[in-house]
Amino acid sequence: MTTPATQSSTSPPSRIVVGITGASGALYATRTIGMLLDAGREVHVAVTPLGRRLLADELDMKRLDPDALSGGRGAQVVLHGDNDYGAAIASGSFVHDGMIIVPASSNTLNAIAAGLTGTLVQRAALVTLKERRRLVIAHRESPLTLIDIRSMETLTLSGAIIAPLNPGFYLLPKSIGEVVDFMAGKLLDLVGIRADVPRWKGG
Repeated sequence: MTTPATQSSTSPPSRIVVGITGASGALYATRTIGMLLDAGREVHVAVTPLGRRLLADELDMKRLDPDALSGGRGAQVVLHGDNDYGAAIASGSFVHDGMIIVPASSNTLNAIAAGLTGTLVQRAALVTLKERRRLVIAHRESPLTLIDIRSMETLTLSGAIIAPLNPGFYLLPKSIGEVVDFMAGKLLDLVGIRADVPRWKGG
């Protein structure tokens, strides 16, 4: 569950872009999309070819469509073809409230840092930076090369937020779902959406 933002009955829901690439962690992607929908957001999704394979390998998602990505709630999900460089999210004139790449591979991380646009995910990320919107890169691979570290520095200096998928265990999770929710909730926090997930209260 998430806490929906207050919106007028006539204004469209705010929009978040989600990029899915080929690093392990498909559950993080689908749970993040689900939480965004719970929060009343319109979600625009781009999936790289290796991201498609990831979804098939880890979630047995043979057919990629908005309902499959959202657990049957595809009405508020817009899926963009990864080779469609004319897609709305490839343009700076498409106003949105942030982009989350989850999971983000080192290939994608380094390509964006180098200013390359070999996929729609990379193009949308660079447009997000250009327009000074929030870009959250949920990197999943380990260990890191010096190339990865320097790319993270470059992207941080360019305004991106590097959010490695490193869940905490201080809330004593009892399931994989709770571990995934920990990180998905943090990713929502980073684009300004308050997720209704368990939090450390101090003690």
